[in-house]
Amino acid sequence: MPADIHPRLLRAFVAVAEELHFGRAAARIPLAQQAVSRDIQSLERQLGLSLFDRSTRRVELTPAGERLLPRAVRLLDLHDEIARGDTARPLLVDLSSPGLTGPDLTANRILALARDNAPEAELLARFHGGLAAGAAEILARRLDVSFGRFSGLTDRIREQLHHVPLRLEAMAVILAEDHPLAARRAVPLRELGGCRIDICAGNPATTEWSDLGSRLLAEHGLTAAPPYPPPVGVDEMAHYVDRHRDPVLTTTGGPDIPTTVTRPLIRPVPLSLVSLVHRPDLRHPGLEALRDAARELSAREGWLRRPTGSWLPPADAALLTRP
Repeated sequence: MPADIHPRLLRAFVAVAEELHFGRAAARIPLAQQAVSRDIQSLERQLGLSLFDRSTRRVELTPAGERLLPRAVRLLDLHDEIARGDTARPLLVDLSSPGLTGPDLTANRILALARDNAPEAELLARFHGGLAAGAAEILARRLDVSFGRFSGLTDRIREQLHHVPLRLEAMAVILAEDHPLAARRAVPLRELGGCRIDICAGNPATTEWSDLGSRLLAEHGLTAAPPYPPPVGVDEMAHYVDRHRDPVLTTTGGPDIPTTVTRPLIRPVPLSLVSLVHRPDLRHPGLEALRDAARELSAREGWLRRPTGSWLPPADAALLTRP
């Protein structure tokens, strides 16, 4: 067997060999079914062997596949044993930006509760600015967990990651305190018709968020602001809003920014689906602590209940219903 075969390929092979069904294998790993099929094809190319006989009705192991299965299981057991020895290291958790993470934001609350519930697991915060940047760091194995809008990542990146839907967050706009709409308690989407809306299009770390903003604006006939270089931190955000004067798309529950107000959007209420994102093969007690904390908060506060008449892109809504 070639020495450079990635464990992910073997894991896909074992799952399909034991399930004899690509869909069930994909759900078990978990990965997208297309990613599992691609991993099997890559493994067969590297080995120069056909491992499965496929038909429209059934999947069966070839003799080569039958010979490989027990060896692959042993190798994965050894890999997992070695990986478990690395669980003493800290779990690196991305919280976007140190200056713009308030105590009510989803990721911060999950991390705080996980630390309280599992003090023996060391969880360290990192700040990569957005899920697009965080996902790249996860795939490079310089980060373990990030949070954000999973459907806004490219197909290729999503197929290599696992996500857990956590919360539907209501969207809002940050306004200069003297903006004409700042006096409103909530802003109907149609009243933004005379404004350019800043969707953070100039920030390469948050392309998943800019994609959501583009979809919202296109569907409601609104105009995007130019792609300005992004600010970092609360004080710089205050300066940014004062300089450009454009309403900045955000979510409710963020930190107070000097000389600005944050107003929720209504009619309809646009939503952002936040997920916990990590590598499928990650094993760490800190990850379990994060998942348990997320489940606890979500159940207690109804994080995934969708308000009647709200707006959510179809790709995001599909993630809520997909097993």
